[in-house]
Amino acid sequence: MHISIRGQFRTNRFGQAGVVILLIMAALALLSPVLAVDDPNHQTHEAFEPPSLAHILGTNHVGQDNWSRLLHGARTSLLVGFFAASAATLIGLIVGGSCALRGGIYDAVVMRFVDALLIIPAVIVLILVAAYVNPRLPLLIVLISLLSWSGGARIVRAQTLSLKERSHIAAARTFGGHGWYVMHRHIVPDLGPILVVEFIHSFRRAVFMEAGLAFLGIGDPTTVSWGSIMKNAVDYSYMGVWGWWLVPAGLALSLTILSLTFIGHTLEPMMEPRLMEEAVA
Repeated sequence: MHISIRGQFRTNRFGQAGVVILLIMAALALLSPVLAVDDPNHQTHEAFEPPSLAHILGTNHVGQDNWSRLLHGARTSLLVGFFAASAATLIGLIVGGSCALRGGIYDAVVMRFVDALLIIPAVIVLILVAAYVNPRLPLLIVLISLLSWSGGARIVRAQTLSLKERSHIAAARTFGGHGWYVMHRHIVPDLGPILVVEFIHSFRRAVFMEAGLAFLGIGDPTTVSWGSIMKNAVDYSYMGVWGWWLVPAGLALSLTILSLTFIGHTLEPMMEPRLMEEAVA
């Protein structure tokens, strides 16, 4: 899988736009303590204030600054997306790679478990967990990652089954290289592009799931999230506050997911090289 990631973006305008948008969102998240005009959880008596110099996007129903909450919502979404995607990609790599290398009963049993996970609706599981436990942000990241790795494991397994038959990997195993040595020295570097694509897809899925759960009221109510901002704004949409309260959060979430979609689509040929051949043809 010797495909240049940089080369994939050189001629793809959508991919370049996706990277730019994602970098802007990341910059806003990192600089949120500086750019925010107030603590996002600080309540005042200035409820439902329209946009002004003091409050760029006005205030919500308890007088909290919408601009500050929007910036901190970016931090929440990107943190959840990054850590959940990293964990899901790592689990998928370990499970899929070990199944391909060991085979036999271990492969059969584990992959049947993976198949079962694929048909379980993650949102339903998270709602059931939330009914018994208040999933704060760390627990939410763990739950999302545990429910998101199965698809990546199947992809890694399929590619590893192909890679382990190549001459340099077969030679390493012939000379006594054990499974984990072969995995991290030879197979993981070749799986790099696929892991990047899987990470992007998991990132997008995690951002969407976190926002969706927050919109449903599942999660830590003290955590500022784009989903919770939209949930509160919808309750008061009849007051005409949607333009400066609901839309900015929805737009920020949509742009983030759109940017990850553009990046994932640009990197898609690294998952399926035949797409590259069709594009060239």
